[in-house]
Amino acid sequence: MDNKDLLNEQIYDHTKASELIRQRAKAIGISRRRLVQLLTAGTSTATVSLFSSSQGRKIAQAQETSAIVKEIRPDWFFQVKTNLEMRWENMYNRGYLVPNELFFVRNNNPTPRIDPTNYKLEIFGDGVSNPRSFSYDELLSMPSISAIKAVECAGNGRSFYKNTYGQEASGTQWKLGGIGVAEWTGVPMGEVLSRAGVKPTAKDVMLISLDEKKVQRPIPIEKALAEDTLLVYAMNGDILPPDHGFPIRALVPGWVGIANIKWVGSIQVSTLPLFSVYNTEKYILIGDDYPVSQELQEAGVLGEITTEQKPKSAFELPWEGEISSGKRLLRGRSWSAQGKITQVEVSLDNGQTWQQARLREPNLSQAWVRWDIDWNARPGNYQLQARATDERGNKQPASVPFNEKGYLYWGIVTHSIKVVSHIHQPHR
Repeated sequence: MDNKDLLNEQIYDHTKASELIRQRAKAIGISRRRLVQLLTAGTSTATVSLFSSSQGRKIAQAQETSAIVKEIRPDWFFQVKTNLEMRWENMYNRGYLVPNELFFVRNNNPTPRIDPTNYKLEIFGDGVSNPRSFSYDELLSMPSISAIKAVECAGNGRSFYKNTYGQEASGTQWKLGGIGVAEWTGVPMGEVLSRAGVKPTAKDVMLISLDEKKVQRPIPIEKALAEDTLLVYAMNGDILPPDHGFPIRALVPGWVGIANIKWVGSIQVSTLPLFSVYNTEKYILIGDDYPVSQELQEAGVLGEITTEQKPKSAFELPWEGEISSGKRLLRGRSWSAQGKITQVEVSLDNGQTWQQARLREPNLSQAWVRWDIDWNARPGNYQLQARATDERGNKQPASVPFNEKGYLYWGIVTHSIKVVSHIHQPHR
């Protein structure tokens, strides 16, 4: 297999599962078949524990916590506990990037407050010859690059499973505001791993966070060494905000949001495949339409692992809101983790007729494109739809199969809007 194939998360997960079973069986002196029998008889928790060699590793603790640090304005966000969903109407008449203050927040627990003067990034594991730590200042002094990329929550669009199937998937009921595009600046992860003496035999890299749950999810060494996989310390030209991972977060372009670990405190480099609960029990697709391969079942994975997001589209309008009548540009944005958007079609009549939208530059891969159509909006109730196609030929379908945890919804979404002759606070 070409090592470039491992940059695709789905191929990577299946490959490492098979390899891990073989290596573990050899290490304890039993056959692969016997190990599979033992794992099948055990609990999923025990299985995950067997493969998570980083458990119990001491990690520096955040000094204090608050749920969310940034200003929380109800006209900017929908809030659910420690999560903030961006309101799309606030992106109308804005540029390509999402300002830091409007960027969505997806936290598993409260935002940790970390003192950069005491911060250390620890690199460890049998995949490096020189395990060591780096201070915040050391990281800032290294060669850096900037990349404009999207980060999107795996559950973005989850609420539309209920709209489609009448059945609510578990988790935060995101509409489409769990995505943002920013310019991220940081040190290539490969630079840091090189200084720790990454070995040719290294296979997997586990990023481990400093928040309460020590969130961790592995990536292959090939992805860790990609030139745009970064250890980020700046966002849109400013110091990385606490809610977005200060002092250091990962940028893993194209992979689901959970792979872009915030508040990175340590990195395990391993010569063996690594698993964590965040890709065996959590962030997986469970449903009749998501079969799990034999290799993944044997590795204790409970469902199909979430991978790349496919095309989605959103209007820069309030949900279930009102706008004033008259001539306007109807605007929106479309994106795909799998490449540039090549076409966007818009319907004003709930999908009965479609027209081509104008795509506006820039149109960056693994980010998004802005688009618009001319609309003479007359008073009435409208059911707007948009559907995008990316350069790989992925086109938004009418719906996607249900999964219990509500991940990776990329079907066409109906956006209801009321046009009135006059409103007291007109939409920008």
